[in-house]
Amino acid sequence: MVGDLYVGVVCGDGSCLAVAFGPDGYDHTETFESIGECWSRYEETAARILVDVPIGLVESGDPVRRCDELARAVLGPRSVVIFDPPVREATRKHRYSTANRVHERKSGAELSEAAFARREGIAMCDELLREVSEAAAVVRESHPELCFRAFAGEPLAYSRETAGGYAERMRTLVNYDRDAAPLVQRVAEATAGRDVTVADVLDAVALAYTARPGDGDLRTLPSEPPADAAGLPMELVYRAATPLSVE
Repeated sequence: MVGDLYVGVVCGDGSCLAVAFGPDGYDHTETFESIGECWSRYEETAARILVDVPIGLVESGDPVRRCDELARAVLGPRSVVIFDPPVREATRKHRYSTANRVHERKSGAELSEAAFARREGIAMCDELLREVSEAAAVVRESHPELCFRAFAGEPLAYSRETAGGYAERMRTLVNYDRDAAPLVQRVAEATAGRDVTVADVLDAVALAYTARPGDGDLRTLPSEPPADAAGLPMELVYRAATPLSVE
């Protein structure tokens, strides 16, 4: 049975924040300890789940995925938020020195500390999608910064952690949906007392808006994504009336 929830999920250090839309609009907000726990909650009810976790990993060779390369090209000043994920084997290593050694041996490039910091969540998501075909059909990769870029129609100027960044992102969401401000407030209230930042809330809302049917079409970078060795697509999903222009 196909579910009727459209979910945006932001995963950080040891937790995932999920914002869900249903047929009648905003449905609920929940937090989970892992992407696996998140899938267990939505496996019977979600039509689409967008996560900010890299899906589709390089085994060896050039470590730069085309989707990340294109995302950096359209994000302008905010391109710094896109990192190249570790090669698949390196995501299973628990020490940076070991992971970096594997990554260098497999790709010829040094592993960034930002990529290493996300390795556990990447490995868990990769394992889930490789082992559970139902999850692979529902869970797709996106990035909040790309979602905001598509909604705004131009690159954003400020970091998500700054006052200017908050104002810029709120303005973008309200321009996309006039009910976005009270929605953000409801999500923030639902996460009170939990280790969730305002920036996380805005990111999860942007992913959820992208996941649910709405203005614009669901598109990908690149438009025809390649698959990795495990058959998982190497793509970044966004919603826009027209494809983002890539120089």
